[in-house]
Amino acid sequence: MRSDSHAEMLREVGLVPTIQRLAVLEWLSKTERHPTADQILEAVRKKFPSISRATVYNTLDALTKAGMVLRLTVDPAATRYDADLKPHAHFRCRVCQKVYDIELKAGKPIDVKAAGHLVESVRTYAYGVCASCREKEGAIDA
Repeated sequence: MRSDSHAEMLREVGLVPTIQRLAVLEWLSKTERHPTADQILEAVRKKFPSISRATVYNTLDALTKAGMVLRLTVDPAATRYDADLKPHAHFRCRVCQKVYDIELKAGKPIDVKAAGHLVESVRTYAYGVCASCREKEGAIDA
């Protein structure tokens, strides 16, 4: 996605498209990883060496509150972020600690008006051993 598209998206949710916000959003939109704030900081600093840790954390907070980024709690050791807003679940490997996207099967996982409440999002986290680690370990089965 182009920088001007991200700038327009930020404006649409009431955020000023600062260079720092654009840098964080653009990098996060291009990665399939589910990085921590510190990993985002490290990546964005390659292009903007003066960006501060506080700026990255504040930007991630603003993007999350605006609904442009998901804050993931799949990893108990660190919060991770995802700019992919399409419905999907997350899988965390207990061996290599990587987080993967996994497709959700068709159908509604939950009634959007459950018990009179309006469900705005559903987060699904799965844990186990990823295909790569299973292959390395000779197909460990739990």
